[in-house]
This record gives sequence, C-alpha cells and structure tokens, in this order.
Amino acid sequence: MGKKRILVLGANGYIGQNLLPALIKQGHMITAATRQLDWARAQNWPNTPCCYVDLLAAKTLNNIMTNIDIVYFLVHSMAANNNLIEQECLAALNVKNVLKHSQVKQVIYLSALQNHCCHSQHLMARKLTGEILRESKISLTEILAPIIIGAGSAPYEIIRDMTYNLFILTTPRWVRSKSCPIALENMLYYLTQLISHPTNEHRILDAGGPEYIDYQTLFKRFMQTSGKYRPLIQLPIPIRLISIQFISLITSVSPSITKRLIQGLQHNLPANDQALKQLIPQKLLSVDEAIKQAFIHSPNAINKADWGSDTILKTKWCDKYSYYPKDAGVTLTTRATSQTIWQIVQQIGDKKGYFYANILWQLRALIDDLMLNKVKYGRPIRKELYLGDMIDSWKVINIKPGHQLTLLFGMKAPGLGRLPFTIKYCGKYRTLDVRAWWHMLPVFQD
Repeated sequence: MGKKRILVLGANGYIGQNLLPALIKQGHMITAATRQLDWARAQNWPNTPCCYVDLLAAKTLNNIMTNIDIVYFLVHSMAANNNLIEQECLAALNVKNVLKHSQVKQVIYLSALQNHCCHSQHLMARKLTGEILRESKISLTEILAPIIIGAGSAPYEIIRDMTYNLFILTTPRWVRSKSCPIALENMLYYLTQLISHPTNEHRILDAGGPEYIDYQTLFKRFMQTSGKYRPLIQLPIPIRLISIQFISLITSVSPSITKRLIQGLQHNLPANDQALKQLIPQKLLSVDEAIKQAFIHSPNAINKADWGSDTILKTKWCDKYSYYPKDAGVTLTTRATSQTIWQIVQQIGDKKGYFYANILWQLRALIDDLMLNKVKYGRPIRKELYLGDMIDSWKVINIKPGHQLTLLFGMKAPGLGRLPFTIKYCGKYRTLDVRAWWHMLPVFQD
C-alpha cells in the first residue's frame, strides 16, 4: 500500500480522534481539519499539520484539498439544537463544491445504517449527505455503520451511564429494536483498509458486528460484563415524551446528541455486510468482547491533552467516572491585553482569593477540614505559577503562559474535576473563558 496524502474532516470527533493515530501509524501524510484547532494541536500527533475548517463557512475550505489523494468525511452536527438537516446539507454542499475542482481520488464517508420507515432527523441527514457528496463525481465510498461499542462512543456511554446511575432500568420502547453493534477496533480497521481498495465508482457498504440483537439484550450483556445488575422493566413510553432534562441527569453525553441517537433507535437496523466482509476480511469481535475492550480503554479519558501530564493524576482516576465531563462556566470579553489578563489569572489564591464568592470557597474548605481531608492553605509567594504548584487544595496540572492555566480540584467530592482559565486572542478583543469540567461518579456505586 503506497503512502497517501489524506485529509480528515472532523478530526476532533469520536471516530476522527481514534482514526488519526491509526492512519499515522500506517505512514500516511495526514492533515487534520477541525473547528477545535487549539485542541487538535495539543494532541501532538506526529508530522500531522492541523488546520481550522468550518464546513458551514465555505471560505475556510479554500485550498484545503490541494495535493490531497483521499478525504475522510467524518463530520456530523449531532449536537446542533436546531436545523440539523439544513446544517448537514450545507456542510456537504460546501465540500462537494471544493471536491469538484480538486484532484482528490477518493472520498470515504462514515454514515449510518438506514431504515426506510424511520424519520429520524439524524438518519435522514446522514442519507442526504451521502447523496450530495456523490454529486461531486469523485468516487465516494459510503460506510453505513451501526452503533459503535468503544470507550467514548456516545451510544455505549449512554448505556453505561444509564446502568450506573439508575437503580431500576425503566426502559422505553426503543429497547425492543434490533441492531448489529460493531466494536470500535473493527470499525477503524474497515476505515483504514479502504485505502488499499480504491474504486472508480460510488459504492455503499453496510458495516456490522457478528450479532443481531435488541438493545435490551445489549443492556443485559453490559450488566454481565460490568457486574452491575439492574432490574430491567419496559415501559410503553413514546420517544417524544422522553424529557431531555431527565436524560441530561442520567448521562454525561450531550442531551441533544442523546435525544437524536435515541430517535434513530426506534426501528430495526439490520446490516447486509457481506460485501464489506468479503472486501476487507477480519475477525469481528462479539458484543461481550467489544464491551471488555471498552472497559480496558476507559481510563484513556484522562490521557487527553486537556488534563496535562501530571504523573499523580492517573492514580486519581476511577473507572467508574463518567467518560465525558459535565461543564459549567462563563466567557468574558475584554480589550485588556493577553499579558494583563495572564498576570491577573496568576494571582488566584492570593490575598484577593478566588475572584468570586470567596466566602463560599472558605466554607467549602472548612467542610473539607471537618471531613479530615486537611486542606493545605496557601500558595507560592512568587507571582508566577508553575506546574505542580499548590493553591490551597488546587494543583496546577497544565500551564501555557499567556494562554491557559488548568487547576486540578483537590477537595473531597464524588468525581474528578479541573478548572481551566483560557485566554484567546480575537483581534481587537480578548476572551477569558473560566470553565469547570467534572467527571461524575455514578449514583449507585455497588
């Protein structure tokens, strides 16, 4: 297999961030395209340039496909609260227009299995995206995928969180529907090996795992592997009556993503994957094997660049923590220079305290003292902060002078949290984002 010049659209997505290391390992020349440019650069992918691309803004696609052989289209606006189909179609149209004038040889598009009776916006958007991309005349390989079982996969994390956070699983109608879940490892193998099987024609290939089971069985198989046994009671609850607020309490996955996924699970989604298995043979992992692999890789949530490289941090991670963190914070806009903002941020914990609600922080520290956690009060006398510095119970775990300071939460609490202060340059203005990220422990820790 010759080395290819590859553009990955959606490098920051779940599949994108898992696919990139596999492509790099094969020796290909990769360009990672994403709206989260700072995040992508922080991953330190070797010999992989990262560029800012917003598929809804056509001008950001200018020259992006120059000297590119293969494009992976992995973008999906599942988190969009409104106009999902319109956004998906606009993104596909913008890519199609650039493809028409490029020298790209092949486009690989990860789509979703379809059911003609299903009117899920999520599935309709996936189908329409494929139709638009085929209009570019560049050969398109569209992979119709089922739910993917892997640490960090939204469907898997929803099942995991529901099992961990509900004492009784009162499941709605969709658990009766069937699918053929595929292990992340198998899905990545299909995607990477397609490079060795080019085509001059459009093709649509189903992907699937070796078992065709309903979601109730999938819940039971997860409980067997995790050792978390829950009574499972089906309730005749229509999808439209499921409260997004209730969903957000149960799972760490974004509520909008969760709701769109569940809407797509109302019908059976079988896969006729014989063509793909014949093209790219491999051993497909069973559901049990896939779940076990997901358990093994769950601690990787703490290995992301957001957490820095503190050696003690990994010992604090618990495999019961939610894979995705909840967040809360605020973004402020100012004309002050980045240097001025940085100097102020580094004053945290001095005589001025924590910038806001100091009395509440003092009360929280007192509670910790009463719980025998023994808060070590104080901070370094010097103005500059460095990795490993302690500010009361907080520890500096990531620092990029003039850009970001990240503190690890050290008080007793049911989970693991960090507090980043992030400065961004926006022309005449600067923004300061202060945001707490929290990986929760499950409600029931049996």
